Amino acid sequence: MLKKPFKNVLVVDMTHGGKIIATEFSKLPGYNVFGWDIYNTLTDEDKNNLHESGVKLVDENYLNRSTWVVAPIHCNLDYPVNMTHHEAVAFLMKNRIKIPVIEVTGVKGKTSVVHMLKEIFKDLNPLILSSLGVEVVDDGESKLLKKDISITPANIIDAWRMAQEYDAGIFIVETSLGGTGLAEVGILTNIIEDYSIAKGTRKASEAKIQIFNNKLLACDYDSFNRFYPDFKEKTNTFSIDKKGNVKASNIIFGFQETIFQVEVKDLKTISGEILDDAFEISTFAPAPHHVQNVISAICASLTLGISKNHIINGLKNYNGLKGRTSIANRKEVRIIEEVNPGINLATIEKAISMLEDLPRTGIVFGGKYGVTCEEIDEQSASSILNELTKDIQLILTDELGNAVKDGIERNFHYIPHLDEAMDYALNFGCQNILLIYRSTFPDLQHR
Repeated sequence: MLKKPFKNVLVVDMTHGGKIIATEFSKLPGYNVFGWDIYNTLTDEDKNNLHESGVKLVDENYLNRSTWVVAPIHCNLDYPVNMTHHEAVAFLMKNRIKIPVIEVTGVKGKTSVVHMLKEIFKDLNPLILSSLGVEVVDDGESKLLKKDISITPANIIDAWRMAQEYDAGIFIVETSLGGTGLAEVGILTNIIEDYSIAKGTRKASEAKIQIFNNKLLACDYDSFNRFYPDFKEKTNTFSIDKKGNVKASNIIFGFQETIFQVEVKDLKTISGEILDDAFEISTFAPAPHHVQNVISAICASLTLGISKNHIINGLKNYNGLKGRTSIANRKEVRIIEEVNPGINLATIEKAISMLEDLPRTGIVFGGKYGVTCEEIDEQSASSILNELTKDIQLILTDELGNAVKDGIERNFHYIPHLDEAMDYALNFGCQNILLIYRSTFPDLQHR
């Protein structure tokens, strides 16, 4: 249970959702709200809007004992924080959202899992917040309400506001660095890399513990046992061929369709039932990490009490996600696209594993910097690419390709622009092209 803030509230960090949070606090009666633009990113228009809302802009010198400090989990301050941005959103929205919420966090797979859940819950006209935008399903038709939105927790407030004219029956949310606690079911997809935050003073696993503020959890089996075993009573775990409440086994991989068995044992549902079951899933999941994403969506759906038939039928309609992993064909060439703002070393290794046993393959590798709070180790990326067999054509592109090329010890081509790099791979005679591209959020064409 969150404590009620003092009447003086200082919201830190206007860049990552602070504007929204400060404005919402200013609507509450009796609150004096202050904002600290710690990164100096506010425009004159932003400042005017905050002023009109009654938010007073201050600097680090504004602190006193009667001030309630609200700051992001990743913010490294020299004084105590009373409430994270995640907790502030829960405080502001707990009595306003009247429909079930599923909240998804993790290092990898968040956006894909959200859109799998969209298919499973399509009959409920879901409202979706993900790094691809805010959308709502209205009588079976998806409507994009806003694109290019971040997954900072404050945007839950904006997404809810945008959808008021629609009859959404469930709210499915992708949230960075943990959860707000607004959800019936939270999902922790994985902690495949426990990267540093708050200027190296904390780890991602410490921030993502906030997802356990939700009522029940669907959590990756390995992450649960490594970081969060204290939350056993409220957690269902999922895995591939390991222990856990939901397990995938007997997997037959295909680029368009993968089939596997799901075993459910002692799963806790939101209604208090304990579920045991078994069934078969057929969906888009061309590699093990995609199957891992699928079973996280299955685990959460079962936890919320959704029937296995709804899950089976929903996942049949999931065909991958443009801007994450998808399969395309061009000039009779299969193109496997692994395009993601959060491309890291683990993603590279898993993507390359999809090329096993494929003939005449090529890899186009590159992307942008500054798109997420976790950056990439160029030396390690070069080492991974150096391990490719010589018969795989390697084409480097864009900022990331340029950064790793000095560490490449095998044959490669560097082509600055992505479209030209793809054309080169196509004209080279490759039958299968793997595009590994670290994209920026506004880059809709290649995301």
